[in-house]
Amino acid sequence: MALVSKKDAELLSKEFATRLDRPVKLVMFTQETECMYCTETRQIAEEIAALSDKITVEVYDLMRDKETAERYAVDKIPAIALVRVEESGERDYGIRLYGIPSGYEFTSLIEDIWDVSRGSTDLKPRTKEALATITQPVHIQVFITPT
Repeated sequence: MALVSKKDAELLSKEFATRLDRPVKLVMFTQETECMYCTETRQIAEEIAALSDKITVEVYDLMRDKETAERYAVDKIPAIALVRVEESGERDYGIRLYGIPSGYEFTSLIEDIWDVSRGSTDLKPRTKEALATITQPVHIQVFITPT
Protein backbone atom coordinates (compact mmCIF):
# COMPACT_ATOMS: atom_id res chain seq x y z
CA MET A 1 0.00 0.00 0.00
CA ALA A 2 1.36 3.41 -0.98
CA LEU A 3 2.18 5.86 1.80
CA VAL A 4 2.07 8.88 -0.52
CA SER A 5 -1.52 9.34 -1.63
CA LYS A 6 -2.36 9.25 -5.33
CA LYS A 7 -3.50 12.89 -5.19
CA ASP A 8 -0.24 14.00 -3.50
CA ALA A 9 1.85 11.91 -5.91
CA GLU A 10 0.20 13.56 -8.93
CA LEU A 11 0.71 17.05 -7.50
CA LEU A 12 4.32 16.36 -6.53
CA SER A 13 5.13 14.87 -9.91
CA LYS A 14 3.99 18.11 -11.58
CA GLU A 15 5.83 20.29 -9.06
CA PHE A 16 9.05 18.30 -9.39
CA ALA A 17 8.90 18.66 -13.19
CA THR A 18 9.06 22.44 -12.89
CA ARG A 19 10.84 23.11 -9.59
CA LEU A 20 13.86 20.81 -9.65
CA ASP A 21 17.00 22.29 -11.18
CA ARG A 22 19.70 19.74 -10.34
CA PRO A 23 19.27 16.08 -9.37
CA VAL A 24 18.90 15.25 -5.68
CA LYS A 25 19.99 12.04 -4.01
CA LEU A 26 18.19 10.81 -0.90
CA VAL A 27 20.77 8.82 1.05
CA MET A 28 18.76 6.63 3.41
CA PHE A 29 20.21 4.85 6.44
CA THR A 30 18.53 1.90 8.08
CA GLN A 31 19.80 -1.43 9.44
CA GLU A 32 19.38 -5.12 8.72
CA THR A 33 16.98 -5.51 11.60
CA GLU A 34 14.71 -2.66 10.63
CA CYS A 35 14.01 -0.14 13.33
CA MET A 36 10.67 1.42 14.16
CA TYR A 37 9.60 3.40 11.07
CA CYS A 38 12.65 2.38 8.98
CA THR A 39 10.49 0.37 6.57
CA GLU A 40 8.00 3.21 6.17
CA THR A 41 10.74 5.84 5.82
CA ARG A 42 12.40 3.81 3.07
CA GLN A 43 9.04 3.39 1.33
CA ILE A 44 8.35 7.13 1.44
CA ALA A 45 11.81 7.91 0.01
CA GLU A 46 11.33 5.37 -2.78
CA GLU A 47 7.83 6.62 -3.60
CA ILE A 48 9.10 10.21 -3.82
CA ALA A 49 12.01 9.17 -6.05
CA ALA A 50 9.59 7.40 -8.37
CA LEU A 51 7.91 10.74 -9.08
CA SER A 52 10.91 12.35 -10.81
CA ASP A 53 13.93 11.20 -12.75
CA LYS A 54 15.87 13.93 -10.90
CA ILE A 55 15.45 12.17 -7.53
CA THR A 56 17.27 8.97 -6.61
CA VAL A 57 17.52 6.91 -3.45
CA GLU A 58 20.51 5.03 -2.08
CA VAL A 59 19.91 2.80 0.95
CA TYR A 60 22.66 1.92 3.40
CA ASP A 61 22.85 -0.14 6.57
CA LEU A 62 24.07 2.01 9.47
CA MET A 63 26.22 -0.81 10.90
CA ARG A 64 27.48 -2.56 7.75
CA ASP A 65 28.14 0.68 5.86
CA LYS A 66 29.94 2.54 8.66
CA GLU A 67 32.27 4.45 6.33
CA THR A 68 29.34 5.81 4.34
CA ALA A 69 27.47 6.69 7.55
CA GLU A 70 30.56 8.51 8.83
CA ARG A 71 30.97 10.35 5.50
CA TYR A 72 27.43 11.70 5.87
CA ALA A 73 27.77 12.15 9.66
CA VAL A 74 24.76 9.93 10.34
CA ASP A 75 24.65 8.14 13.68
CA LYS A 76 21.00 7.15 14.15
CA ILE A 77 18.18 5.66 12.10
CA PRO A 78 16.02 6.06 10.18
CA ALA A 79 17.90 8.89 8.51
CA ILE A 80 17.85 10.62 5.15
CA ALA A 81 20.72 12.81 3.96
CA LEU A 82 19.80 15.09 1.07
CA VAL A 83 22.60 15.87 -1.40
CA ARG A 84 22.68 17.77 -4.66
CA VAL A 85 24.17 15.89 -7.61
CA GLU A 86 26.46 18.04 -9.75
CA GLU A 87 28.74 17.30 -12.70
CA SER A 88 31.74 17.51 -10.38
CA GLY A 89 30.23 15.23 -7.73
CA GLU A 90 27.99 15.85 -4.75
CA ARG A 91 27.15 19.02 -2.87
CA ASP A 92 26.21 18.18 0.69
CA TYR A 93 24.53 21.04 2.55
CA GLY A 94 24.37 19.01 5.77
CA ILE A 95 20.59 18.52 5.71
CA ARG A 96 19.59 15.40 7.61
CA LEU A 97 16.12 14.17 8.46
CA TYR A 98 15.84 11.64 11.28
CA GLY A 99 12.69 9.64 11.86
CA ILE A 100 9.76 9.13 9.57
CA PRO A 101 8.91 12.15 7.39
CA SER A 102 5.15 11.97 7.84
CA GLY A 103 2.58 14.60 8.69
CA TYR A 104 4.12 18.08 8.73
CA GLU A 105 7.59 16.56 8.37
CA PHE A 106 6.63 15.28 4.90
CA THR A 107 6.29 18.90 3.78
CA SER A 108 9.72 19.65 5.27
CA LEU A 109 11.23 16.81 3.24
CA ILE A 110 9.66 18.07 0.00
CA GLU A 111 10.76 21.67 0.62
CA ASP A 112 14.28 20.45 1.46
CA ILE A 113 14.39 18.55 -1.84
CA TRP A 114 13.45 21.77 -3.70
CA ASP A 115 16.03 23.84 -1.81
CA VAL A 116 18.84 21.31 -2.32
CA SER A 117 18.00 21.00 -6.01
CA ARG A 118 18.13 24.79 -6.48
CA GLY A 119 21.12 25.23 -4.22
CA SER A 120 19.33 28.04 -2.40
CA THR A 121 16.45 28.80 -0.08
CA ASP A 122 13.56 31.24 0.02
CA LEU A 123 14.97 33.00 3.08
CA LYS A 124 14.53 36.75 3.07
CA PRO A 125 17.66 38.81 2.20
CA ARG A 126 17.80 40.22 5.73
CA THR A 127 17.92 36.69 7.17
CA LYS A 128 20.65 35.66 4.70
CA GLU A 129 22.68 38.73 5.68
CA ALA A 130 22.37 37.87 9.37
CA LEU A 131 23.40 34.27 8.72
CA ALA A 132 26.42 35.44 6.72
CA THR A 133 27.82 37.04 9.87
CA ILE A 134 28.14 33.68 11.64
CA THR A 135 31.83 32.79 11.76
CA GLN A 136 31.75 29.47 13.63
CA PRO A 137 30.03 26.16 12.84
CA VAL A 138 26.53 25.92 14.27
CA HIS A 139 24.69 22.67 14.93
CA ILE A 140 20.91 23.14 14.76
CA GLN A 141 18.48 20.40 15.69
CA VAL A 142 14.70 20.59 15.54
CA PHE A 143 12.81 18.01 17.58
CA ILE A 144 9.21 17.10 16.90
CA THR A 145 6.70 14.79 18.48
CA PRO A 146 4.25 12.85 16.32
CA THR A 147 0.67 13.63 17.27
